[in-house]
Amino acid sequence: MLIRVKVFPNSKKESANWRTKNNNSFEIKTKEKPEQGRATERVIKILAMHFNLPESKIRLIRGAKTRNKWFDIIDYVEKNN
Repeated sequence: MLIRVKVFPNSKKESANWRTKNNNSFEIKTKEKPEQGRATERVIKILAMHFNLPESKIRLIRGAKTRNKWFDIIDYVEKNN
């Protein structure tokens, strides 16, 4: 599953929210600074917790140095209620 994430580094609080317009899009706020990939690493940890998957199942596809990123969530099966 591919998801788009807009990252807000240097935030006072951490949060992950689905964006309302699109189901495969997140806004993630992280306390980490956007230096040496620290914010991206933290985003991966937040996504892993959200999807209840190991971090190794989340792969950055595009946007290593930008605020807008694409991630591939490997082996994730959506549960329809």
